[in-house]
Amino acid sequence: MAYRYRCLRVPTLSLPTATRTIPRRFASTSTATPPDTVNIVEVGPRDGLQNEKNTIPLETKVELVRRLARTGLRTIEAGSFVSPKWTPQMANSSDILENILHKPPESPEEIVYQFLVPNKKGLDNFLNVYNNPSPHDPLTPPPSPRADGTQSPPSHALFQNGSEVEISIFTAATETFTQKNTNCSIAESLARFAPIFEISKQHNLRIRAYISVALGCPYEGPDVGPHKVADLAISLLEMGADEISVADTTGQGTAPKTRTLLNTLSAAGVESQDLALHFHDTFGMALVNTVVGLEHGIRTFDGAVAGLGGCPYSPGATGNVGTEDLVYLCESLGLRTGIDMVKLAETGEWISREVGRGNESSAGKATLARLRRGGG
Repeated sequence: MAYRYRCLRVPTLSLPTATRTIPRRFASTSTATPPDTVNIVEVGPRDGLQNEKNTIPLETKVELVRRLARTGLRTIEAGSFVSPKWTPQMANSSDILENILHKPPESPEEIVYQFLVPNKKGLDNFLNVYNNPSPHDPLTPPPSPRADGTQSPPSHALFQNGSEVEISIFTAATETFTQKNTNCSIAESLARFAPIFEISKQHNLRIRAYISVALGCPYEGPDVGPHKVADLAISLLEMGADEISVADTTGQGTAPKTRTLLNTLSAAGVESQDLALHFHDTFGMALVNTVVGLEHGIRTFDGAVAGLGGCPYSPGATGNVGTEDLVYLCESLGLRTGIDMVKLAETGEWISREVGRGNESSAGKATLARLRRGGG
């Protein structure tokens, strides 16, 4: 039985004014999600697998993306163009991108495939694959510039079915985590992004920006200033980010902290359609915090099938909230996700077996158990 979701009234909090406010100094380029629909961004193939110790074969990663595409997901984070020295599990992301571009996965929906780039070198490596319409045909000319100076999209098979490719970048809300993760300060990380925004605009590529440790840092503690997050979100939007994914990387977020952060972002002028929420479930609060986000009007959430994940720079952090659990929660509240729960649960069971770890999704395991009992 499906229950209609009713937004609960959240008490108005008396919050100090953010360091900077933006009444609407930037024009949001986000596409608003209908209020009864939730868009779930599947981050399992990248954020979910990057911390696995044993090498995962390329074939398994490609098959994971293909299985996920058949579930009805509309956004899949498929890989990362980071240095293999620091994240060896992502070393073959160029092969994954090439496979997606030239042999698009079958899917009931148009899909956005995202690839993370940490800096201009990562973007250059991404573009070397993205801008080659046919790596097996050297006579195929590259895309021609448009009158406005931007590049026409390459003639990949993927784009013929309406699917797209985007890039994502990441920084963090604390200086220590940023130094540990990217070997630079927050200000330096923003400076590194400037050429990425400029070049991506030329290629008509949308950009998603992650803000890590927004609700707790493994080095600076659980109390990260919400105004720091708001200032960072504003800076990224003004630079040209199309969406900000606010990440509870350590899973230390609670309902009151999440509500305070979202109210602070709103007071600073960051609208709900500009935001996604990315929760880890270290303390079992991910779904509770998701409900707070739904009450606030957020309609985009990140999840990893089977609860895959963990951050290599956040000691003790467990996996992302399970995509199956997000789907079950949202659907039980009368919200639509468009995702086939059985196919998703079967994919979670399959990838858990492939990587040799337990399935961390309660809803996924329960769905399969009911199916095997003949409950449909």
